[in-house]
Amino acid sequence: MIKRYIPFFLALAIMSCKQQGSTLPAIAPDIITEKTPNDTDDPAIWINPEDASKSIVFGTDKESNGGVYAFDLEGKIIEEKSIKNIKRPNNVDLEYGFQLNDSVAVDVIAFTEREKQQIRLFSVPDMKPLDGGGFPVFEDETDVEQRLAMGISLYKSPKDSSVYAIVSRKIGPSGSYLYQYKFESDSTGVAANLVRKFGSFTGGKEIEAIAVDNEMGYVYYSDEGECIKKYYAEPSMGDEELACFGGELFQEDIEGIAIARYPNGEGYIIVSDQQRGQFNIFSRKDNSFIKAVNLSTLETDGCDVVTVPLNKTFANGLFVAMNDEKNFYFYDLNKALDLQ
Repeated sequence: MIKRYIPFFLALAIMSCKQQGSTLPAIAPDIITEKTPNDTDDPAIWINPEDASKSIVFGTDKESNGGVYAFDLEGKIIEEKSIKNIKRPNNVDLEYGFQLNDSVAVDVIAFTEREKQQIRLFSVPDMKPLDGGGFPVFEDETDVEQRLAMGISLYKSPKDSSVYAIVSRKIGPSGSYLYQYKFESDSTGVAANLVRKFGSFTGGKEIEAIAVDNEMGYVYYSDEGECIKKYYAEPSMGDEELACFGGELFQEDIEGIAIARYPNGEGYIIVSDQQRGQFNIFSRKDNSFIKAVNLSTLETDGCDVVTVPLNKTFANGLFVAMNDEKNFYFYDLNKALDLQ
């Protein structure tokens, strides 16, 4: 059954502040990154398996002369790890252990390149392209507007370790707004093969933010004008909408989604309440609302999170949020969630 309810006492509180900016105490970031040239949008965090203090935050710079910029944990741009001259990169995601062949597995980032109606795939941390210049998406659409890729999230199946990309676009029809592609590698290279179309859409705004919970097997996306929607990530599990939650909590656009994962299904789903300038936090187990926090960002689109210690500054994990001043904000995760 689709969940579309909210407790009465929460509804009253929401009605009183629906049109206001955040009135919560502002939590300052631990690190503010260097600025990108154009317009930041979405981050993805790669944990270095050999030395977590050398982990990398990748962030998109969304313009015709854009790129995916790499940042160290001090917020400094790593030029040799950044990918430039990308035609409006929108969202980015990361996955570990994509099997290139029987003996080689690599970590990968994937991102949308909107103006070329395609997605890109690179290995991490050597930043080598694996896509032959890009994988076209939404190829069966005759309207070019419906091929403008925006959101992306990667899913690694616990069944067979297959890696998939779930992709959204600027506009699209309800029921098949999202396309899911399977990355497959052989002696000729890597291909992205369409395996399903799914995802309801109200038609009010758009669908951009997508996040996958690999361990729990769910994909979440922001139907910006209605709610956060939940589906199975595994294609064989079907296309039933499992939940539609949280919509009443947002002032206007429902944006970036990050999933903080802890053992035994514990954790949080963190979603940007863009115009109010705060984040709503939901239970990973049952999607119930927990609380909101004000992280002092402006007009946040994308965000990402990891729950393992990285260094002294991020001893409890790292939360990264896009800020509308051409940069990203980094927070110790306990600080971001106001758990101190």
